Amino acid sequence: MKFKKEKIHSLIDAIEVIIRRLKQAENDQTHLLEEIHPNARLSAMNLIHYRNLREYDIRDVQKKLGNMGLSRLAKAESHIMASLISLEQILRKMCEEPVDENSKPPFSIKKGQKILAANTKSLFGYRSKNRRVRIMVTQPTESAYNYQLVHNMVAAGMNCARINCAHDGPETWLKIIDNVHLAGEKLKKKCKITMDLGGPKIRTGTIIPGPKVKKFRPARDEWGKVITPAQIVLVPSLTLESAGNMVPVPTEWLDKLGAGDKIFFQDTRDKLRVLKIEETGDGFAMAHCYDTSYIATGTKFISNINGSKEIVEVGEMPCIEQNLMLKAGDRLIVHKERQPGRPATYDEEGRQLTEAHVSCTWPEIVDHIRIGEKIHFDDGKITGKIVDADEHRFVVEITYAREMGAKLKADKGINLPETKWHISGLTEKDKNDLKFVAEHADVVNMSFVNGPSDVAELIEEIEKLNTTDKLGIILKIETQHGFNHLTEILLEAMKLKKVGVMIARGDLAIEIGWDNIARIQNEMLAVCNAAHVPVVWATQVLENLAKKGIPSRSEITDAATSIKAECVMLNKGPHITEAIRLLDTILKGMENYQDKNAPMLPALETAGG
Repeated sequence: MKFKKEKIHSLIDAIEVIIRRLKQAENDQTHLLEEIHPNARLSAMNLIHYRNLREYDIRDVQKKLGNMGLSRLAKAESHIMASLISLEQILRKMCEEPVDENSKPPFSIKKGQKILAANTKSLFGYRSKNRRVRIMVTQPTESAYNYQLVHNMVAAGMNCARINCAHDGPETWLKIIDNVHLAGEKLKKKCKITMDLGGPKIRTGTIIPGPKVKKFRPARDEWGKVITPAQIVLVPSLTLESAGNMVPVPTEWLDKLGAGDKIFFQDTRDKLRVLKIEETGDGFAMAHCYDTSYIATGTKFISNINGSKEIVEVGEMPCIEQNLMLKAGDRLIVHKERQPGRPATYDEEGRQLTEAHVSCTWPEIVDHIRIGEKIHFDDGKITGKIVDADEHRFVVEITYAREMGAKLKADKGINLPETKWHISGLTEKDKNDLKFVAEHADVVNMSFVNGPSDVAELIEEIEKLNTTDKLGIILKIETQHGFNHLTEILLEAMKLKKVGVMIARGDLAIEIGWDNIARIQNEMLAVCNAAHVPVVWATQVLENLAKKGIPSRSEITDAATSIKAECVMLNKGPHITEAIRLLDTILKGMENYQDKNAPMLPALETAGG
């Protein structure tokens, strides 16, 4: 097939202009490149090339190259200059013109791919057989006390164990780490330890406690007949670890109870109810109740034991966790003062009489709020806009909630994607936790990275601990600000040897909008690929399977798409081992069809073939 020389020359000219621009951008950043870790300088240079290339619209050039059967640079992120120079030489040969043999890229196309593979191995460890993408799994507290669970996870294909420092403490963390290492030794599989620093997440403050009452309800069939009675365990007292069906009663009375005894009481609605004792033991009595009952602190229990009638009172029951019920059109006051929040009050027709109010864990945010800005609560379940603000509080008009209203509880996340303010990426707790992480883990995950200054602060703390070459870092990008400054964040992080990025799609989707998340996650994959920085694909991967035991069709598609990353993170759940096995199978199955972002074409197989 012949092509007009004029068209080929126009493409050569366009490519030469691009090459000159990229080289100039590289020269302009010479001082920055000198600060990069020696192992990452070529990668940083390529990132600068890619970022500069993306400042221009080259779609017309891409289409013309594609029409000629040549590379359109769509998958050249990891080797930009090599691809451009190669294209220019091919085009000149098509015109039978001499090629400048001295024009060589800083590294080859193959070298760019090898650098990313080496960086992935350095951060996440060895790959599993027939699977390039590693699997990271969030560890539940149970992993500290149930070795077999950890053993099963490693055997199923877990490559990295993730521990969240926002939960538990050093004693539990160390037990989890010991179990992971033991399982790795027994199975002859090296499993990396990654630990998340909690970070400065903005959350709702406390809410006034609800009444000290508990609802007990038996299970009924479609006809209203009781299938399983409500089980109530009578005990001398409650602790923070007590199960939700436990009720405290006086010890002397409890010790007299025996199987078959009946207890009569009026619940908080003055309904007459009966408990039947089914089993007794040392310090407890198991009772069944066949009617829905509300038992509160001070509820009187009446028994007739050995012909003697006795009346006792229920001890201190825990308070119901209170919440703020919010509907579209309601107003919520978020105040600076640290005082318990209160629900709204309504008239008989459901109109709001007084606004609900709540504080937040970062009161300084009140100083930066502007009227008209968006705000999201509880992972986007409730959305609003700022309609009033002063130095003490701001007022939110709820624009989205479920039709019947949504419950906002204490300690739920707040996202402010349009608010311009900055908080340090490391809290004092994070700095203390980092000492443990540096000693016991392979990688530290930094939450809510908004800009290069956050990374610089983390590097400074790591340098104090003398672990700059040992400890890898994964930067969690979960805000609009973090995405917008991703290139600067990476260039700052590449002063260290081992660097990765986690696409935290939950918070990120809330910040940038669900309609943008697919585009943004692809952009992040491309930028990180240009920097030869491995990516963790995170948030709700096979979530339904891990928690409920069965995956949804959309989850399977999402898991298959994660082959574009270097690591996939699964969250904890009662069926986590099954989730690991299925993800391992999916990733191995996709290996022949996708090489990073490039589709591959193996011989077509029939289903089940």
